[in-house]
Amino acid sequence: MTDLGDFSRDDSDASESDTPETDDFETDPSDDANAGFSDFESDDPDSDGPETDLDGVGDFDTGTSSAATRSDDRFDSMATDPVGTDRGIGTLSAAEGLRIGEEEDETHLQAYVTADNREDVRVGKYLLVGYPDGEKLFCRICALEYRQEYRVDDATEIHSKRAMRREDIEETDYKLMADLEPVAILYEDGEAQSASEQSSGDGPRDGEGPDADLKRRMTDRVPKPKSVVREASDKAEIKTGLKMPGDGVFLGHLSVGGEKVRTAAEPPTIDYRLKDDYEDGDPLVFRHTLVAGGTGSGKTHGAKNVLRQFLADERRYEMEDGADRRAAVVQFDPQDEYAQMHDDNPDVTAEDERRWESENVAHGGHDETKAFVPKVGGGSYAADHHRAEQVAFTIPFSMVARRPWLVAGASLNDNQYNALRLLLDRFFDQYGEAGTYEDFVDYIDDPALREELDESGRVHEATYDAVKRRAISSAFYSVFDQDARPITDQIQQFVKPGQLSVVPTYHLNDSRATEVVVLALASLLVDEKLSNDPTYTRIKETPLVVGMDEAHNFLTDADSVQSRKVITKFTEAAKQGRKERLGLFLITQDPQDIDDAVFKQINTTVVLNLGDEDAIKSVNIPAELEGKVPYMEKGQMVVYSPDNSEPVEIIGLSKCVTKHGRD
Repeated sequence: MTDLGDFSRDDSDASESDTPETDDFETDPSDDANAGFSDFESDDPDSDGPETDLDGVGDFDTGTSSAATRSDDRFDSMATDPVGTDRGIGTLSAAEGLRIGEEEDETHLQAYVTADNREDVRVGKYLLVGYPDGEKLFCRICALEYRQEYRVDDATEIHSKRAMRREDIEETDYKLMADLEPVAILYEDGEAQSASEQSSGDGPRDGEGPDADLKRRMTDRVPKPKSVVREASDKAEIKTGLKMPGDGVFLGHLSVGGEKVRTAAEPPTIDYRLKDDYEDGDPLVFRHTLVAGGTGSGKTHGAKNVLRQFLADERRYEMEDGADRRAAVVQFDPQDEYAQMHDDNPDVTAEDERRWESENVAHGGHDETKAFVPKVGGGSYAADHHRAEQVAFTIPFSMVARRPWLVAGASLNDNQYNALRLLLDRFFDQYGEAGTYEDFVDYIDDPALREELDESGRVHEATYDAVKRRAISSAFYSVFDQDARPITDQIQQFVKPGQLSVVPTYHLNDSRATEVVVLALASLLVDEKLSNDPTYTRIKETPLVVGMDEAHNFLTDADSVQSRKVITKFTEAAKQGRKERLGLFLITQDPQDIDDAVFKQINTTVVLNLGDEDAIKSVNIPAELEGKVPYMEKGQMVVYSPDNSEPVEIIGLSKCVTKHGRD
C-alpha cells in the first residue's frame, strides 16, 4: 500500500513547492475540482475506513502540477453582457417581420426591451428608431407583452409554489416585447426626399446639419432589423413628432399615463399650446373649443387657466380693417366662479410665478374683469367672493323684435311660431322700440285683435289662444324691462378689447329666466358679428370669445322651434367664426346633449374625466385615448385637435393662475 502521507490543509506548504512529492497530496474542500476527496471513501462494502490499498498509484506527476495550479485548472467564466454602454431601451425585432403599410392593420413593428429597461417602459411612451441615413422614426408604445423565452410550462404546482415563496419575480424565462405605432418620420431638410434618394449615398442633403429645421412627414419606409430603440427625450423631436406648435395658448404639459414627459432641457417639461397665429391658417380660438369633464374633474379650474391666456397683454388678433386688437371675452357663468379671475390666487408662490414666466404662461388676477349682473325679478346678487366691479343690466323687450324665439317657449309648433311673429311685427310697428313686455301682454289680450285675425284667416282663434298662453309667462315678466340700464345701452362697456365680462346667473332661481338671459345676450353678440350692417360696430370690430359654461343647457338637440332657431344661429356663427374673429368656448359635463350641428364645428376638444359611456363616445376622440378617460385624475386631459397636433394626453397646471374656489 502506497504511503499517502498526511492529508494536511497547510496551504503554505503547497505554495512553497513547485513540484511537491506525491505523498504530500492535499485536498482543499473549498476547491470544486477536488470535491469528494476530502472524505475519501470506497464503494467496497468490506472497506474498513478511509485507508485503502491503492497499488500502482505512482507519482501523480502533471508537469506543472502544483496544488495552486491544480486549483485553477477549470473553465474560465465568461461575461454575458457585451462591452460598452446601452444606448436605448432595446432593439427592433424581425422575428415576426417588420412591416410599414398604408393601413394601420398592415403595419407591424415590435421591439425587444432589454431586462434593465423593463420597469421603465409604459404604454403610450414616445420612442425613436434611427435610420442609417440619420432620419428617425417617431413612434409610441401601443402594447406590451411578455413572451416565453424558452419552452417551459410555468402553469405547474412547483412553479407556483416557488413564485409564492419568493419576494421578487423571476423573469429570466421571459422576454418583454413592445408593439410600436409609427407616428411620423423626422428629418432635417427643407423638402422630404424619396427613400431611393436618401440611400443613394450622394453626400449630405441640402439643409442638413446643426442649423437645419427639424420636420416631419408620414411614415413611408421601414426601419432596419436590430435598430436601436430609444426613448424620445429631446423637446424639439417630441414637439415635431407630435406636430405641436412651439408658441400659442398654453393648455398644459405633455404626459403619458398621468406622468409628465420630461427631457434634458430647462424646463424639463414639454408645454402643449394651441396655435394662435396666422402663419398656418387662422388661430384655433376662432375655430372653437369644447371642454368636457365630469363633476370634480377640474374643468372650471382648467377653463380659467385657458381663458386667462386669451386675455394676455401681448396677445392680439388681426381684424379686417388691418388693426391688431386684443380679444374681448364674454363668459356666461351659472356657478358664479369666473368673476374671481379678477383676483390673484393667494396660494401661488414666487416659485410658481418664476416657473410660469419661464414658460410664458399668463398668470395673476386680470384687472380688466367686470361682472355684468342681470336684474331679474326680486333676486339679489351677493359677491363677497371676488373684487370685480359689478354692473347691473336688464334685457329690453325691444330685443325680441329680431328674436321672436326668445318668447316662443319650448312647445310652440311652426304654425304657432309664425302667428307669434305676426303679432310681434304688428306690435313693434305700433309701439316701436319703446314697447315693453307689459305693453305686449296688453296688446295680445285684446279680444278685438283675436277676432280680427281669425276672421281675416291669418291666425285661427285656437292658434291665437295657444300663442297667448305661452307668450304670457311670469318668467318673461321678471326678465324684461327691469329696474336697471338696458344691456343695449352698455355695449361699449360690455364688449371691450382685453376685458373679461362675466355674466353670472347663479342668483336666478327660474331656469326659464336664465335661459332667456343667456340666449338673448349670446344671440346679440352672434348677430352683430355676422351682420353686414351691424347696429353696434364695437362688437363687429373686436375679436370676441364667447364662453358658455353648462353649454348643454342652451345648445341642446331638443326638437322644438326655439331650440332649432338657437342651433341654426350658433351653427352659422361657428362656420363663420374664423372670418369674423368669433370663437366659441363651450364647457359641459354632458357633451352628448349638445347638438351635432354645433359639435361638428368644434376643432379643439379637451376631455377631462368622464364616467358616462355615452358622454365619452360623443366627444369623438381616438379609441386609444377613449379608454383612458374614465381613469384620469383631476387635471388630466386628452386633447384632440387635428389641425394643431396629434391626439395627446396632457396635465394642466396644479394651481389656478387666478383665484379659484370659495373659502
